[in-house]
Amino acid sequence: MQTIQDETQIHTQSQASKKTRVLMVCLGNICRSPTAHGVFQHILERDGLTHLIAVDSAGTASYHQGNAPDGRSIEAALKRGYDLSSQRARQVCEQDLVDFDYILAMDEQNLDNLLALQKSQASTSTAEPGVAKIQLFLDYASSAYKEVPDPYYSGEGGFELVLDLVEVAAEGLLKHIIKHSQASVPPLNPDGQVAKGRQQSRHE
Repeated sequence: MQTIQDETQIHTQSQASKKTRVLMVCLGNICRSPTAHGVFQHILERDGLTHLIAVDSAGTASYHQGNAPDGRSIEAALKRGYDLSSQRARQVCEQDLVDFDYILAMDEQNLDNLLALQKSQASTSTAEPGVAKIQLFLDYASSAYKEVPDPYYSGEGGFELVLDLVEVAAEGLLKHIIKHSQASVPPLNPDGQVAKGRQQSRHE
């Protein structure tokens, strides 16, 4: 999901950039993926990692392109300190397969759609092939849930459940990226958050 301030920031990525780039994906890009986008962005800002990791979100469908997130998602997220209001929906495109390192689907249906897009790109495009790792977002969470359920037709509890699942998966994703990053990333505390108060030596 794009922001009002800079709608093309990630799409105009330089090949020389060393940032790890993450794309959160659901169907319409108005409930689950903007929530995942907002939560992960908050964590990156909390830990001072926005210069190393970038996040965006999109939908596999174009139903809500250009729209703000669902008001219920905005309200539920704001209660926990996450601001989704500047995000705007967009549809996943083939260029995303090139621009992003991780493309994370909220459910199996959208995972299948992304894999189909990847297959189509590989067979028809003359452009650089995508290298994104496409998988379920909740692969990074220790949860009985394998998918983030769509809260669109649910009550308030559905949006709270989305936040609960997303918060756990976002922390797990960050741990994974830090563990596998080639960049100089600060160490983690035992609670999994980036350690504060010391700079990591280049020789460590």
